[in-house]
Amino acid sequence: MKKSNKEVISYLVFGVLTTAINIGCYWFLTKIVLFDYKTATTIAWVVSVLFAFITNKLYVFNSKSFVIKIFLKELFAFFLFRSLSYVVDLGMMIVIIEWIHIDDMIAKVAANIVVILINFFASKFYIFKPEK
Repeated sequence: MKKSNKEVISYLVFGVLTTAINIGCYWFLTKIVLFDYKTATTIAWVVSVLFAFITNKLYVFNSKSFVIKIFLKELFAFFLFRSLSYVVDLGMMIVIIEWIHIDDMIAKVAANIVVILINFFASKFYIFKPEK
């Protein structure tokens, strides 16, 4: 299998797992703990981003370097781009729930689809791009 195909498949597998963690955490926090959807979105984002960083670094983009300079650069870039996806996630949640009045779980799934696309391109072309 070509490296690019393997990368896309790995990203999709770990993306599905990350999305499942994000949605599952969100569901638990809103339906069981009864947190506000904005607070639950934020907590679910933190948990899923930590999982995504580890899996993307090691298994998707095969960045095995733990040299502190490279590791911190990747970590900072990852969280910077994921912060953008957090803004998209929360923004979509607010628009879909408060303005369009659609169920919060549908809003969460829709927001995650958009976020997955943003995160793949950021990870592939900026965060885990091999050093030249």
